[in-house]
Amino acid sequence: MKLHLLDRASAKNSSFTVSMNSYPHFLKIWHHHPELELVAIKKSTGTRFIGDSIEKFVEGEVVLIGKNLPHMWLNDDVYFSDNSELTAEAIAVHFIQDFFGEGWLSTPEVQPIARLFELAQQGVKFEGLSPKTIDEIEGLLQLQGFDKAVSFVKILNKLAKHPSYTLLSSAGFVSSFRKSDDENLDRIYSFIFKNFNTPIHSKDVAEIAHMNPSAFSRFFKRVHRKTFTRYLNEIRVGFSCKLLMEHNKSVSEVCYESGFNNISNFNRQFKAITGMSPSDYVKLHT
Repeated sequence: MKLHLLDRASAKNSSFTVSMNSYPHFLKIWHHHPELELVAIKKSTGTRFIGDSIEKFVEGEVVLIGKNLPHMWLNDDVYFSDNSELTAEAIAVHFIQDFFGEGWLSTPEVQPIARLFELAQQGVKFEGLSPKTIDEIEGLLQLQGFDKAVSFVKILNKLAKHPSYTLLSSAGFVSSFRKSDDENLDRIYSFIFKNFNTPIHSKDVAEIAHMNPSAFSRFFKRVHRKTFTRYLNEIRVGFSCKLLMEHNKSVSEVCYESGFNNISNFNRQFKAITGMSPSDYVKLHT
């Protein structure tokens, strides 16, 4: 899964952009950009990839993504069938941190927003937002100039003070991705995300990174503060959670499709990472 840098720059007459995206399915592109992105899903379901987070997404969710944090929304298979009449719709706001003026985030009145932007470096999913908030985000499409900017700041302030949210990507992923001043880590992440559900080992990734296995293991643990095996298992378990929530595969099928080679290891790793067994996870989401 190659990582793409997309141009999300605002128009010359606006400090940020608001768009309503409506397609048969969302773009199947693993990408990043220097702008923050606020996304409200209006229609469709599928899997959300943000950093090293892999989760099911549903209609009505609102997510804030920090600058240069890799992400992708992948619709369910049914959206890609030839006879599908489904549509995927989302409102997206792209903006730079200083869209309201240089230094505005240092003022006392907007410290909650400044803190929100820090959290967004890992990706923030807001829990339990009222439908009115999505209506307000969509309402930005009808505004211009000063009214549009002020309304957006009010929305950010409301989100910043919302008490319930989930951080998506791990701090280790964000830290290591930010440190990538060459293409080495980029190659590593692309290889892992493309092959995580196949039998890969640290020596395979070491070859991609042009390191010997021992040096790669030390490098990976220093960057992520966890072993490569633990990181890979977290990715696989995250993907297995997505499959289990779809309720159309057995635990055994999910085990092998997620890259594990036997049920006992799958059950053990799943419980170590989520705190429950796969079967209990299914019951929790039924």
